[in-house]
Amino acid sequence: MKLRSALSRFRRRRRFLAAAAAALAAVSLPTLAQTPDRPRRIGFLAGGIRPKDGRAPARLRAGLAEAGHIDGRDVVYEARWAEGDFARLAQLADELVYLRCDAIVVVGWQPTQALARATTTIPIVTVAAGDALGTGLVSSLSRPGKNVTGLSDMAIELAAKRMQILKEAVPAATRIAVLWNADDRAMTLRYGEIESAARTLGINVQPVAVRRSEDFDTALSKLSRERPDALFLVSDVLTAGNRRRVIEYAAANRVPSMYEYASYVEDGGLLSYGPSLDDIFYRAAYYVDRIIKGTKVGDLPMEQPTRTYLYINARTATELGLSIPPTVLYRADKVLNSAAFAR
Repeated sequence: MKLRSALSRFRRRRRFLAAAAAALAAVSLPTLAQTPDRPRRIGFLAGGIRPKDGRAPARLRAGLAEAGHIDGRDVVYEARWAEGDFARLAQLADELVYLRCDAIVVVGWQPTQALARATTTIPIVTVAAGDALGTGLVSSLSRPGKNVTGLSDMAIELAAKRMQILKEAVPAATRIAVLWNADDRAMTLRYGEIESAARTLGINVQPVAVRRSEDFDTALSKLSRERPDALFLVSDVLTAGNRRRVIEYAAANRVPSMYEYASYVEDGGLLSYGPSLDDIFYRAAYYVDRIIKGTKVGDLPMEQPTRTYLYINARTATELGLSIPPTVLYRADKVLNSAAFAR
């Protein structure tokens, strides 16, 4: 009897332990898998000017925090900026690779190229780098296959739409200057799309190529002598870093101007049409989250921005003596200094 009782207790204990082990496997192991023994290291690389706080973009960090990756606990950020010095990009890319980042978010075509040369294994999430397929960053948008994914540009659609809006806002414009960085392959491809869209609209393009900051004095001086009817600025690190000079030229010479991002209109430009960089960085967080959770970077399809915004600066229009047609005003997502139209 004592032996039978002992065997019965042994069997009950064995069943209990088996059930406990099953419960642990079902509940605890996924939790453990999501909690690494060290914070994930997220790199960030851009060619522009370092912000005052020296941190990765706020919307990138916010997107990751909403996905459960708390800064300082689950993730740490390593951010680098070339400060407009493209010669530094290779060194900065090597630094992030040396730090063994788990994923790196990179802004622009040239920084992405530098990083792709530095590593073929660390996942790269690229944003604002132009047409990823056209520039050869990936061989397929649906299955990038290598270690690069992220958000690609809508070069054809946006080039045509920007030219159309500029033409609607300035109906008399027949010659539009297009200023772009000719050393940036992605921006040169975008220039080609702009030129094609202009031909369709019956507009002559006045090409203005720059390659370094020193070129802007010559380029803007030439435009002052050969004044165009309007100006289109293609945005990359170089042109963004010199945008105030372009905006000041446009104001001084009364030239209506189209830009790609709202910040240019906030700085005094007339029009902008394009995606929000905040939206783009927030979406980049989705890619980093998926990578952290184990998805292969090459299996993450590249996306295009899903929302574009039309900004108009009413004060600038008034100072230019330009009356913006109602058909353009009604489509605006935001009209800055709108009281200027009431004067």
